[in-house]
Amino acid sequence: MLDPRPVGYVIGLLVAALGVTMLVPMLVDLAEGQGHWSAFAESAIVTTLIGGLMALSCQNAVPERLSIQQTFLLTSGVWLALPVFGALPFVLGETDLRYVDAFFEAMSGLTTTGATVVTELETRPAGILLWRGVLQWLGGIGIIVVAMVFLPELRVGGMQIFRSEGFDTFGKILPRATEISRQISVIYVALTMACALCYLAVGMDVFDATVHALTTVSTGGFSTYDASFGAFSGSAEYLAVVFMILAALPFVRFVQLIHGNSWSLLQDAQVRGFLYCILALVLGATVVLATQHGYPLERAFRESLFNVTSIISGTGYASANYMLWGSLMVAIFFFIGLIGGCAGSTTCSVKIFRYQILIAAIRMQVQRIRSPHGVFFPRYDGRRVQGDVLSSVISFFVFFVVTMGLLAVALGMTGLDFTTSISGAAATLANIGPGLGDQIGPAGNYAGLNDTAKWLLIAAMLIGRLELLAVYAIFTVRFWRA
Repeated sequence: MLDPRPVGYVIGLLVAALGVTMLVPMLVDLAEGQGHWSAFAESAIVTTLIGGLMALSCQNAVPERLSIQQTFLLTSGVWLALPVFGALPFVLGETDLRYVDAFFEAMSGLTTTGATVVTELETRPAGILLWRGVLQWLGGIGIIVVAMVFLPELRVGGMQIFRSEGFDTFGKILPRATEISRQISVIYVALTMACALCYLAVGMDVFDATVHALTTVSTGGFSTYDASFGAFSGSAEYLAVVFMILAALPFVRFVQLIHGNSWSLLQDAQVRGFLYCILALVLGATVVLATQHGYPLERAFRESLFNVTSIISGTGYASANYMLWGSLMVAIFFFIGLIGGCAGSTTCSVKIFRYQILIAAIRMQVQRIRSPHGVFFPRYDGRRVQGDVLSSVISFFVFFVVTMGLLAVALGMTGLDFTTSISGAAATLANIGPGLGDQIGPAGNYAGLNDTAKWLLIAAMLIGRLELLAVYAIFTVRFWRA
């Protein structure tokens, strides 16, 4: 019989840690002297107390290893429990948010989606703006650990192909998660500090540089301005591109780089594919903006580079309203959001490696048609792709498309127009952030949606962040009988 106590223990510890983290924005608000700090103090007390009690009540059942069932429950349970408590400062603070909106904001933060229901950001307390950035930063490092430890073990969406790339974790989920987290944290913190220093060097103040560093490295996209990154221009955009790309690369390669493998990044097929994809898209968008819209070449290149990188990495920053760039560019931006970065990074969406495996499978089928008696196998990064990996990848594509379609229909049934429904489904399931159209596009937000639509999009953010099948498996009868 499934024992939920080990799962409750880990979730309790993480909830308590989240409560302690709330003290940071509390101190920021306290330093401002505007009285908003009490919302974080109350939230921290409630969150830490409940998380601590949960961990204490379950600590007598912590094993050395987790079963597959417990691992599935832990993966989904963490991403469901943390937003419940992460929403408290938004409800108690100076945001005037109802709980559905606060939960939407917290889920968007921890899943690094970047979709927001908070308006007039410039007037909000500094603690609230910092908390949004902290949620995304925590979600970013959290998803790296999940992608490197849990998803390969659960064989979700072909992630098992990276099991030999990272760490041998089978049967030792918790100890190895701690070890991996320690190594990744050093790199993650270093990138964040470097990003903040670079932003300071180009003219951002300390607060803006800190918050945007948190949301850039996490590829989350929350900003301190309603205009998003449009509040900055020039060199800040180029720096953001650099760190968005770095955050979209597999962090295990950074670990290998530190340990002396200087060619680990460039030898990775998904890294090369990701960079080539950005290059091709940016060059195409630059030509369109320069020739059809009369942009100066530097501006066309800068805005193309920034916005393409932001969307393909799932960061969701916007430095311009690309809805005004014509129907061709709007269609391109819709589809590039469904590409995503590399596995084992902070990015979201489908991921480059799945497209590479799918192309390899299509190439294999073409070869078999041309040479019926030949023996061909799909290969990825020079290695033969096993049948279970190929079937997992194809299953992921099927589930992704079907889920996005059903979600778009459900959103349409709540009264949303077609553009908002289909782009909202894609933007939240792929954890991109902004959708298309006047309402949820790069110049809008999700505040005006009805409550039913918001709950549907909350579910989509959770499902998409955990690569769909890790959540769907829990709702099968066989899972509970195993």
